[in-house]
Amino acid sequence: MIEQVLKMYTGNEKKVERVIFDENVHYLHMVFNKDEGLPEHFSNSNVYMTVVRGTLSIGLGEQDTHEYEAGTLLKIPFQTKMNVRNQHDETLELIVVKAPAPENYNMREKGGEG
Repeated sequence: MIEQVLKMYTGNEKKVERVIFDENVHYLHMVFNKDEGLPEHFSNSNVYMTVVRGTLSIGLGEQDTHEYEAGTLLKIPFQTKMNVRNQHDETLELIVVKAPAPENYNMREKGGEG
């Protein structure tokens, strides 16, 4: 078998799982219920965030919170302040891709091989 098969969580309870975490990319799967989310932080790479189900409430930089429904893909630049929350009754499910992998971000920006 050439491919690697990975399974993701399919429940409704809070979960932040590292599906792929290697030198190329970080691929995370997140599930949040009402009033759950991530601590405010700064993106450590380019972040591509897909809303799979529910409604994402997110504050970026100094902007007011915006809401995005299922089927939306956000492209968030490196070092952007992020406040990720679910403020709705429906379960929020996200796929988050960080590319390049954060440990290689600075190297690539400086023209290195990593």
